[in-house]
Parts: sequence; C-alpha cells; structure tokens
Amino acid sequence: MICADELGPVIPRAFPPAPAWSPDGHRIKAELDYSRGPEKTWVYGALRIRDGQQITMAASSRNSVFYQQFLQRIEDANPTGELWIVTDNLSSHNSLSTRTWLEDHPRIHHAFIPVGACWLNLQEGWWRIFRKAALAGRSFANRDDIAHATTLATSQLNSHASPWVWGRPAPPTRRLRRRYVYTV
Repeated sequence: MICADELGPVIPRAFPPAPAWSPDGHRIKAELDYSRGPEKTWVYGALRIRDGQQITMAASSRNSVFYQQFLQRIEDANPTGELWIVTDNLSSHNSLSTRTWLEDHPRIHHAFIPVGACWLNLQEGWWRIFRKAALAGRSFANRDDIAHATTLATSQLNSHASPWVWGRPAPPTRRLRRRYVYTV
C-alpha cells in the first residue's frame, strides 16, 4: 500500500524577505509569493508505509501527464506485486487519460479517500517532516534548486526510514509510587 499526494506550489523567490518594521514604525508587508508564473513547482510524493520509503518528483504542473509519470516511477520502484495507491480525488487522478493509462498497467489500483478526510492519507504527515528538511527557511532561485532540495531531503529521510502506523503511539506506562513515606 502506498499513500500519494502533491505538495505545492513551491515558488522560487530570488529576493530577500522584507524586513519586519519600517523606519517610521509600520510593519512592512512582503510581496505575495503566489503567482501564475512559469516557475511554480509541485512536488509529488508517495510513501510506502510498510517500510517508510518515499518516492518524490518535482514537476512544473499538477496535471494528468505528470501524475502518470509519477505513477510510472512508483511502478518502477516496486517491481513485484499489486500496488494500491491511496490518494485524494483530484481531477488528474481520475481523468480519462489517467484511467486509460491505468488500463495498460493492471498492477496499479487507486483507493480514493473521502472528501474532507485528508488526515487519512499518511503522506500528509510525511509532508510535514519533508517541509522541515527541505523547504523551511530557504529561498530558491529556480525550479532546479527546488528539485535538488527535494531529491536531497528525500534521500536523507529515506536513509533512516521506518514503517508508518496511523494513529498515536500508546502513552508510556507510569509506575505508581508511594505518596508518603512513614518512618518510625
């Protein structure tokens, strides 16, 4: 079983962030990072929950073509057995071209999570770890820098991966201790 999702958009920013306060005491607002420019990058990710290994791919768009390329990477990384991919119901996951691609790859099956239940996808938890490792506090000059940071962070996180389990671990057991000590 593999949990898959997209992260983004991650947008390159070549200018330094705005300082916190202006000389006259007003807060300076940073420029908006969101745009429809060509430098926007999406990161596709797939978490194999049995051993915690991750597959990532940076792409310039979130469409059916890149999703099918990502599915091909997943299939290449898992050469045997059936693949169940847990994902959300994004239009590129269920488009006509993706369904025809899946007909040619009968090993891959989709399981769509319900709308509004993204917390069921374990990939969302991995994205939090990934953002800290690859994106936190960094400014990227172009799409290649984002792809390099993605590859580097994924290989580092895969080097100490462990199986993923949905839910919280059991709380540690507490030993009861005596409240009072009597001395004679």
